[in-house]
Amino acid sequence: MIILPISLTIAAGAALLNLWLSIRVGRVRTREKVFIGDGGNDLLTRRMRAHSNFVENTAFVLILLALVELGFGSSMWLWGVGALYLVGRILHAMGMDGMMWGRMAGTIITMLTQLGLALGALAIVYTTPTNITTTEIETVAAEPR
Repeated sequence: MIILPISLTIAAGAALLNLWLSIRVGRVRTREKVFIGDGGNDLLTRRMRAHSNFVENTAFVLILLALVELGFGSSMWLWGVGALYLVGRILHAMGMDGMMWGRMAGTIITMLTQLGLALGALAIVYTTPTNITTTEIETVAAEPR
């Protein structure tokens, strides 16, 4: 069995963050009685976009994180990247509520995280020596009895 502790931990953190973002949207929906769409409510629109933006980016990050962990192994670098990504997404969500520096910081962290993981994945593929051997398979027909 292969266990990826970094990827599993960051995925669990992302799931909890996703729930938090959903609850934030739900609170505004309930308070403003808007059950479909955004009802023209600015705060609801911003919270919906923060949640959607999280979903749009997190799948790429988690896939890359898991594949890099498989190819490279666990490392403090990878732990840091995963944790930084989650912090960036929290900052982005807070920024969407008006803390503008948080939105910018969260966006930059998200982009750098994806770039770093993508470059790391490419480095694993193109700098890892491979020993690929082929084996010829001889096909033998069985004689009828």
